[in-house]
Amino acid sequence: MTKGCFGCATDLFKIGLGALIVIVGINYFSNRSALVTVKNCYDGDTCTTTKGEKIRLACIDTPELLGARANPVPAKAARDYLNRLVAGEQVSIRRITKDRYGRTVAELSKGRMNIQKKLVSKGYAQIYQRYADQCRWSR
Repeated sequence: MTKGCFGCATDLFKIGLGALIVIVGINYFSNRSALVTVKNCYDGDTCTTTKGEKIRLACIDTPELLGARANPVPAKAARDYLNRLVAGEQVSIRRITKDRYGRTVAELSKGRMNIQKKLVSKGYAQIYQRYADQCRWSR
């Protein structure tokens, strides 16, 4: 009877250890990049995937197309440049959070190129200081 009880405790330990490994693995891989295909970009910092996910590019801000703060000429230039970079392309996505509009706030990369960093370096976007801490490159 004692041997059976010890066997049960060992089995429970193995199950618990296995569950812990699975949980740690899920947490590790959920923070890793995934791949998405970008359908198109509405403006210089918002894109839609082929599966309908709305992506707000993290850590940057581009001129607005519409509204009181609209600046359509540079806004269209930013949108067109972003579309040339990612529309119809498979890119890596690092999801960070959701914004108040339900969009996924994320970093996009194409190969080794960080899309947000590229937009800033080309003058199409500025670092959004309020949220700059979400991206390592913009801190």
